[in-house]
Amino acid sequence: MKSLLLGLSLLPVLSAPGGAATGTDGDSGRYATATRADYVFACMATNGQTQDALQRCSCAIDVIASILPYDRYERAETVLRMRRGPGGGYLAQEFRTGVSNDMVRELEEAQAEAEVRCF
Repeated sequence: MKSLLLGLSLLPVLSAPGGAATGTDGDSGRYATATRADYVFACMATNGQTQDALQRCSCAIDVIASILPYDRYERAETVLRMRRGPGGGYLAQEFRTGVSNDMVRELEEAQAEAEVRCF
């Protein structure tokens, strides 16, 4: 199976107006169902559209959610999207600070743990 690391870093993070994650009941640590589904769909596109991939990808987002609260996941995903934006020029460089690097590293570590446990 292909690695899910960083290939899923371009996933959209779904938010309701005002920044609240949809379906989270106000809990910043809980992942919205739509966010979990987006992750699983992207993971399955990378790893095959099979029942096995569905199980492994579902496991992966569960592991990530158990390690990384939703608000930190959302921030790391935003940094990654901004870094990979059109042209990757000046604006992308603004998202390569020590703080943003730490956010991305934290997400990558959660993804690596998910890969070890689920793949």
